[in-house]
Amino acid sequence: MTDWDVYLVTQASLSEGRDTREIVRAAVDGGVDVVQLREKGVPARERYELGVDLREITREAGVPLIVNDRVDIAQAVQADGVHLGDEDLPVTVARELLGEDAIVGRSVSFVEDAREAERAGADYLGVGAIYATGSKDDIDDEEYAIGLDRLESIVEAVEIPVVGIGGVDADNASEVAAAGADGVAVISAITGAGDPAAATRELSESVRSGRGRSE
Repeated sequence: MTDWDVYLVTQASLSEGRDTREIVRAAVDGGVDVVQLREKGVPARERYELGVDLREITREAGVPLIVNDRVDIAQAVQADGVHLGDEDLPVTVARELLGEDAIVGRSVSFVEDAREAERAGADYLGVGAIYATGSKDDIDDEEYAIGLDRLESIVEAVEIPVVGIGGVDADNASEVAAAGADGVAVISAITGAGDPAAATRELSESVRSGRGRSE
């Protein structure tokens, strides 16, 4: 059974010039629960080569490795699963290609989309953006930030795990957990931290604190 408390999404462009492998090793030392290979803007060959290295790091640590968007790269590096968005392959197709044991996640921002993803067989949902975030240059953060109330509505509408993403850090992760999320997914809160291992631990503590308030 996968723990979802702290879910790292990699992105070298937000890592203060450090190599993604270095960031992931530090996050593993800090107790990260899931790692997603994202690396938007990087050629497929480089993503594959990085994925091979991250698979070795995460396998040794017993941490699931998820690949963003690319089912083919997930297959090639023997990742544990894939995370899909609106423009990616349908959940059902990814499941057919990767098999029943694969972890298939889906990004959603609305209750009905969450229910549809669950019906299609998604194993978990990435819900957001909870708060404004600087990781996506092509959207108006304030317009698309969904807030905690809608997060809570989505959590109540489905039975699969929900991970809150978008502008989440150690200061507000507890609020996301208190709204019912099973964990938080972050990019810059770990990749941009001076001490990624310590940042991972702080996020985990914040999530546990918020979960205690919601119970």
